[in-house]
Amino acid sequence: MYAVIKTGGKQYRVSAGEKLKVEQITAEIGTEIVLDQVLFVGSGDDVTLGSPLVSGATVTARVLAHGRGDKVRIYKMRRRKHYRKTQGHRQNFTEIEIVGIGSSATQGSGANASSEHAQARE
Repeated sequence: MYAVIKTGGKQYRVSAGEKLKVEQITAEIGTEIVLDQVLFVGSGDDVTLGSPLVSGATVTARVLAHGRGDKVRIYKMRRRKHYRKTQGHRQNFTEIEIVGIGSSATQGSGANASSEHAQARE
């Protein structure tokens, strides 16, 4: 079983037991977090596509570590103008391990999910 989740403005395809580095999440090391922005859930030929999210689907992950990525060097120069500028940047990240992918037993299709969303707004 696999899922496509959205966190930190990026999308990731994840499955149980997988480790990945995502944008920094404010959580203590060793705690389990629930990622509820699930865009897609698949298991073999059985797939569920959200519009935009799959209702009732969650991904549980354990925080393994916090860290900083490699330094990215930014160098700006204007030729013949005696202008040189060097800057560096290190992005913070959180390393997580996917514990499990959960979904509700009554997952509707995209049409049902959108009609339920429309009824909830009224």
